[in-house]
Order: sequence, then structure tokens, then C-alpha cells
Amino acid sequence: MSDSLPEAEVGAVAEGVPEAVVEAVVEAEPAYDPAAPAPLHVDRAPSGNADVDAQLGRLADTDHLATDGHVEVYEDVHRGLRDALTALDARPGPPVPPRPYDNRS
Repeated sequence: MSDSLPEAEVGAVAEGVPEAVVEAVVEAEPAYDPAAPAPLHVDRAPSGNADVDAQLGRLADTDHLATDGHVEVYEDVHRGLRDALTALDARPGPPVPPRPYDNRS
């Protein structure tokens, strides 16, 4: 038998089920570890900007890391988002139309 379920609980659940089947099911169930990484299932809506969406998608990497590994991912995503924002500022926009009365004397 497995250590994950006490004998009394296995017996109560498994009445009329062959012992081999009960053991296989009990051993197949992973033990719950509250300290293990768990997905947050946070929805990420697309922003419409490919660079930003790629950085936000990178946040999903934290779902499989222990908490102490989150900082590195967050810093990397922050750096990428800052670079994407800087790139938006650096792109030339449309030319400003001339003002009709700028040439007054």
C-alpha cells in the first residue's frame, strides 16, 4: 500500500474493488505538495503589439518555477517591456503639418 492514503480510507473507498486495482490507483495519484510550483491561470489578453505580447507570454514561465525563480523572469519581462516602450518612442511618427501662420513678421 501507499503512504499517501491511510489503510482505513483505502478500505472505505475500495470495497468490492480488487486490491491490485486499488494499489495502482493510489500509487498513480501524485501527492499534493503545497510548496510545489502551481500555475496561476491568469488570463493574458493580447495587446496588439507583438513585442509586448511576447513579453507577457514569458510570464507563463513563472507557472513552473519556485517562487524564488520568479524574480529573474519578472526582471527580464520588465526589461523587455521597457525596451518595447522605448522602441515605440523612437519610431518616427507622421510629419507634423505646417502651421499656416508661422511665417508672420
